[in-house]
Amino acid sequence: MNGIINVYKERGFTSHDVVAKLRGILHMKKIGHTGTLDPDATGVLPVCIGKATKVCGLLTDKDKTYRAVVKLGVMTNTEDMTGEILAKHPVSVTKEQIERAVSKFVGEIEQVPPMYSAIKINGKKLYELARQGKEVERKARKVTIYEIKVLSIDFSENEFTMEVSCSKGTYIRTLCQDIGEKLGCGGCMESLLRTQVSEFLLKDALKIGEIEQLVKECTKELPPEAWSRACFPFVRS
Repeated sequence: MNGIINVYKERGFTSHDVVAKLRGILHMKKIGHTGTLDPDATGVLPVCIGKATKVCGLLTDKDKTYRAVVKLGVMTNTEDMTGEILAKHPVSVTKEQIERAVSKFVGEIEQVPPMYSAIKINGKKLYELARQGKEVERKARKVTIYEIKVLSIDFSENEFTMEVSCSKGTYIRTLCQDIGEKLGCGGCMESLLRTQVSEFLLKDALKIGEIEQLVKECTKELPPEAWSRACFPFVRS
């Protein structure tokens, strides 16, 4: 069986966890994901199976869309709310100021990758160094933000929700932090939902439990070697 499954990655799972669970459910070893999502992030994670694993890299390069909640007035060492709080600042901004600040990041921008990321420097992943209390110099990388929409603002919680369409390699955590700095109060990412990867949409994504149930219903008591392509309507060729 070969194809791509549009998986909804749930909070608490790593991308590797998703692959491991699907290997058990589908009784297949040749499975790979198409781009890492942080454990606390949720949403679309296309997973390639069989011969389709050859196109994992191609999907990783595709444009993506996210829905992120930005927490203003809080700065952390991980650039999101899972990290250690480094500073808190009073927040006094208007809707117009938020929209103006956000608009400054549309187009080609440069981002310094966060220390808590999987990028390797001299063979070491940055997050491994960060956990040892080390910080190393990182070169800024060019990424493209195609569009940002401010969807809602909650002034009582000092946070707002935005939708971001961007190129590969974009760190939404870093974008949230940089927007907070632009507003003068600091900020970090409260939550993240990936809603689209290329043609794979959130509305079509299936949770691991749903996939497992579909496999059980389709195959019943058939052994894996007797499973047919028709048993897996959720796999896109």
